[in-house]
Amino acid sequence: MKNNNSKLRLQLLIQNWFFVLLFIILVILFGYLSNQFVLTKDVTQANRNTLTQGSIEVLENMPNPISLTVFATKDDVNNGDTFRQGIINFVSRYQRTKADISIKFISPVEEPKIAQEMGIRVDGEVIVEYNKRSEHISPPFAEQDLTNLLVRLTRTNEQPIMYLDGHGEKNLLGVKNNDLGEFGKQLEKKGFKFSNPDLTVVNEVPNEGSLLVIASPQVNVSKVEANKIVKYLQNGGNILWLLDDDNLKGLENVAAYLGLKVSKGKVVDPSSSQFGASENVSFATFYGDHPITNNFMLRTLYSGAHEVAAKGTFENGWEVSKLIEVAGNGWLASEEKTEAQKLIFDKTKDKIGPINIGVAFSRKFEEKGQRAIVVGNAAFLSNSFITSGGNLDLGVNMINWLAGDDQLITIQPMPLKDVNVTIPNDSKSVFLAWTIFHSFQYFIPLALFIAGFVIWFRRRKA
Repeated sequence: MKNNNSKLRLQLLIQNWFFVLLFIILVILFGYLSNQFVLTKDVTQANRNTLTQGSIEVLENMPNPISLTVFATKDDVNNGDTFRQGIINFVSRYQRTKADISIKFISPVEEPKIAQEMGIRVDGEVIVEYNKRSEHISPPFAEQDLTNLLVRLTRTNEQPIMYLDGHGEKNLLGVKNNDLGEFGKQLEKKGFKFSNPDLTVVNEVPNEGSLLVIASPQVNVSKVEANKIVKYLQNGGNILWLLDDDNLKGLENVAAYLGLKVSKGKVVDPSSSQFGASENVSFATFYGDHPITNNFMLRTLYSGAHEVAAKGTFENGWEVSKLIEVAGNGWLASEEKTEAQKLIFDKTKDKIGPINIGVAFSRKFEEKGQRAIVVGNAAFLSNSFITSGGNLDLGVNMINWLAGDDQLITIQPMPLKDVNVTIPNDSKSVFLAWTIFHSFQYFIPLALFIAGFVIWFRRRKA
């Protein structure tokens, strides 16, 4: 009998140890798997812990590793200093999309020589390296800042953006309301440089530029200059032509080479009044099927837009695509319209909307191909309108496409939503909110404590 009991106890002991050992193995296995495979889910209403679609697409077009070197003193958690941990959490959002992003920390206090050699100026400065190129970024910085930096490191096209000047154009470096200075600043942040060749002096438009911007001249361009622009097109040059007027200002031969037609009347959009804007301001209702506008869903607006149209020509071999349609509930007013008649549609003279105000040209030219864009509005990229809706995003996409950086044309993020809970100011609602809040803070924990104590006390008596 004793032998049987001994055998039984031994079996039970072996079983118990077996389950303990199995449990330990499972814990180790789960720990290993959790380290190898990370599953995350952003449950915030505004997706504040997730990268925007634009950043994700930039990372997907970066095949090589990215390294970040952070020059920051060690965190003093006791004094509330958690800068390094904040950087780790911030970069982890990028690492979830691109695993080969490495980050290392160097204390400028402990390694002052290295910090000096690397040109570190402030505590917390970060050096980002990609493809043997590097750039510094200083705190505070957000997702947009780091992603713009990555775009600059990715950009392979070092050719400058040229712009026509000397005819009252909207200047890419200008500060007036009708200039394009803010747009120019954003392009500089994305790695672009500028040059403005004087076409009255140089023999031809330089071929080292990536594109030529013609931003609504106010006085006529000379015939000599216009011929040089046509020759630039004939030699495969890319242009962005922005028009605020149906008067081509001496560039008629450029329009003829492109097969371009510009309306005399302006777009009228009565629905703009819903947004507190004048009927002269029109909103984009449709974007064409083109790399620039594919999946582009942000609203853009234009003041005093003109209709532009073009047909591909057999002689020049242009392929033409519509880009922007506005005034779905408006029309193209005839040139005879007066201010008082703007809101009155005349079916005998006016053209019902939507109205196309942007076209893109492309054709095969040697190995690189050739591209051009004409928009019947320059004001949408001006300092007054650049922050409106998706104007800036659309402008950047146009420049990227013209410069041949198709991989940098990104889907822009939808605006973040904030959820605000408003409690009515009546006594019943206030009492209900007070009860719910304090229930979770005091009442429920106290009830659980009392219940646990009662159960313990009864078991103790038993």
